[in-house]
Amino acid sequence: MKPVISTTDYHTLKSLIANYPPQLKSKEVGQLIAELGRANIVADDELEPDVVRLNSCFEAADLAINKTWKLTLTLPAQANIKEQKISVFSPLGIALIGFKKGMTIQWTMPGGLKRIKILDVINN
Repeated sequence: MKPVISTTDYHTLKSLIANYPPQLKSKEVGQLIAELGRANIVADDELEPDVVRLNSCFEAADLAINKTWKLTLTLPAQANIKEQKISVFSPLGIALIGFKKGMTIQWTMPGGLKRIKILDVINN
């Protein structure tokens, strides 16, 4: 499975990464670069409405422990876990961007390999 990313999100993320301070470029930034490199880039109006993208509200579940989250995917500056907003640079954000409702993704998180199912996606 390849992520599907809108042209706008692709250019926003590439620009953000290019201008990100080198001392803050973590392993996760490298993983996001790799995901962008393998993604299918589509015109904004061709992206299906249930695909996780920047500013998507989504619900996802860790299938091993049956834990669910309702979160919004944001740029790093807007991330605030108290408001359920996670950065696209977070392991979960990188794992889910470009995938759609109903898909199950395997991704290595800080706690090990996880199977995460996208239960719902809302894009305004």
